[in-house]
Amino acid sequence: MTATPPTMRSGMHPAVGDGADSGGAKRQDTAKKSGAGRSGNGGAGSGRSGTAKKPGTPKSPAATLPVAEVAVDVSLTHLDRPFDYLVPADLADDAVPGARVRVRFAGRLVDGYVLRRLPASDHPGRLGYLERVISPEPVLTGEIAALARRVADRYVGSMADVLRLAVPPRHARAEAAVTSGPAPDPTSGEDATPTVTNGASQDVSAQWRQYAAGPAFLSAVSDGRPARAVWQALPGEDWPARLAEAAAISTAAGWGSLLLVPDARDVARLEAAVAERLSPTAFTTLTADLGPAERYRRFLRIRRGEVRVVIGTRAAAFAPVQRLGLLAIFDDADASFAEPRAPYPHAREVLMLRSASEGAALLVGAFGRSVEAQLLVESGWAKDMSASRATVRERMPRVQAQGDSYAIGADAAAARARLSPAAFAAARSALAADAPVLVQVPRRGYLPSLACAQCRRPARCRRCHGPLGIPPARQGVAGEPDRGQIPTCGWCGVPEANFVCGACGGRRLRAISIGAGRTAEELGRAFPGVPLITSAGDAIRDRVPDAAAVVVATPGAEPVADGGYGAALLLDGSALLALPSLDAAQQATRRWFNAAALVRPAADGGQLVIGVDGALPAAQALIRWDPAWFAAGELADRRQLGFPPATAMISLEGSERTVTDAETELSAPAGAQLLGPVPIETRPGTGDPAEERYRLLLRGPLADRRALAAAVRTMVVELGVRKDAAPPRVQVDPAAVL
Repeated sequence: MTATPPTMRSGMHPAVGDGADSGGAKRQDTAKKSGAGRSGNGGAGSGRSGTAKKPGTPKSPAATLPVAEVAVDVSLTHLDRPFDYLVPADLADDAVPGARVRVRFAGRLVDGYVLRRLPASDHPGRLGYLERVISPEPVLTGEIAALARRVADRYVGSMADVLRLAVPPRHARAEAAVTSGPAPDPTSGEDATPTVTNGASQDVSAQWRQYAAGPAFLSAVSDGRPARAVWQALPGEDWPARLAEAAAISTAAGWGSLLLVPDARDVARLEAAVAERLSPTAFTTLTADLGPAERYRRFLRIRRGEVRVVIGTRAAAFAPVQRLGLLAIFDDADASFAEPRAPYPHAREVLMLRSASEGAALLVGAFGRSVEAQLLVESGWAKDMSASRATVRERMPRVQAQGDSYAIGADAAAARARLSPAAFAAARSALAADAPVLVQVPRRGYLPSLACAQCRRPARCRRCHGPLGIPPARQGVAGEPDRGQIPTCGWCGVPEANFVCGACGGRRLRAISIGAGRTAEELGRAFPGVPLITSAGDAIRDRVPDAAAVVVATPGAEPVADGGYGAALLLDGSALLALPSLDAAQQATRRWFNAAALVRPAADGGQLVIGVDGALPAAQALIRWDPAWFAAGELADRRQLGFPPATAMISLEGSERTVTDAETELSAPAGAQLLGPVPIETRPGTGDPAEERYRLLLRGPLADRRALAAAVRTMVVELGVRKDAAPPRVQVDPAAVL
């Protein structure tokens, strides 16, 4: 007898948040329209895989808790809910909550997770059976399942998509290699006490005591209280050591910790700091580039409670840390924390949801301050944790802006040149003191973008209309001419030896921006005999010695200098501020503060020269070292203009018909605004209207965020069951709205 596919449950799973729709009868009609609840063998042939029993084999339900509530791996929003299945008697012991199972859904076999076992189902019809248990390993905890539901509701996505981000794919060999014995208790024995190899355990509290709320926050972490703080790191702060100390205090009290940083370089720094305070068995790292087997092996160790401290990138935001007591994220405005896959959650928001649901302390830290973090402080949800102004002035370098009246060479003709007299003076002073000099350049490459010298229009490839630029000269390639000065298309890679402007017919080119390669070449001529180090692209340096050298780096690729840099030159700041993005100014200040934090204090000769007008708010924030003031100003501007995070905004993108259908079906709550639709993108080199994409913005006050999300979810469900329409791409609080 062929198992009958399940129909949907009339009630909702307890993990469903307030943003989910709750129309039970309507959802039954939706399931019928989509065919998810139909019986029969139509379409089953294409999905027959796995180890289902042979047709005709009788099945009997388990004697106890015979019903399994399953989250099926189906991304369709109108099917985003748990389904009930009968548990065969022979699978009763393996079909535990959190286990991976295989079920028949709409005529095909799909994967799923057992959410819970029930004594009975409230569905009046006949239920299908679980086909098989892929693995009895309970990889999905109840806390993570509830978190996935909340994240899906927050970002108007499906729980299946979130679970793909939360639980790594199964690797059978890695699963078999991990022991299934009782997990060690990291709070017992030597692991209970955080060990500091330098023998100065009192430094843990001494360093944090520089921040007014530091001791109180660490006390809350030790006590297991859900304290929340926005940490403003001091200039030159050894932030990996501070996070390691907080994790050690949490571990000593028997709590777990989850520490998130932007990239692998930061993971390595934080791992080294944690290794100085905890034994190697007490912590692990979890990143997306570990490989399937190793990532799954470490995931299982975390799930089984063998480690209590997890260090990772955004891929670790859903790590199932047991007895979670501390959540921390550093440099939260980094773009790498935004998930590029649906439903596009941000790691900071995921940690906020975990802090609220699991009662764990949350620490949002950075040298700068994001607008979102400032909103947490102003709303009272988190407490500001900053040092006194006197301490900040003592730790910060001397900061000058390009063209300042008091700067060296302010009255010279080159005062506002790319490399101003003040920048050269700061570099010479640092090199004379045998200290390295950091030069931050926004773009890598040589001359990454060009324009017509006559009309100033961007230079385009005549074949694909891509941007023209000049790559670095290729040296040592036998039989090939030097292409270093030949413009090349950045899309198709074809050289353009005879450029002709399509607008004015001009044949000469000028540089729009200068990359790290060309900057290093210019500085090499300006400072002959000084070692030149480039850190950009695929050649990123982690550290540089405490010796005279010029280090040219792109934002985020700055090496750490032993003893700090003697000077830092932040070039082309106007290019960062002019980016067509809502958070262009925030990203510029974040990159500047991160670079400035690597410079020695002014008392030790540390200098910083920024290549923008000193009257700009972004430059003033750096000169005064007051990122909170700048973030507060940005937040006030966004309130006035109606931009996230001061308001709730949801972007709907797709073809013209898709967006038009979405606008027709959308029942926006009272007080919400519909902006658009407008075209936002056309495929380069074509004028085909079919290639255009359109965007519709839905905007409303923060208090109506759940109502807006519910309205959009209802619209997506309605379009999902129609055969003549497709749901749009939904993104909550988009950054690229300019």
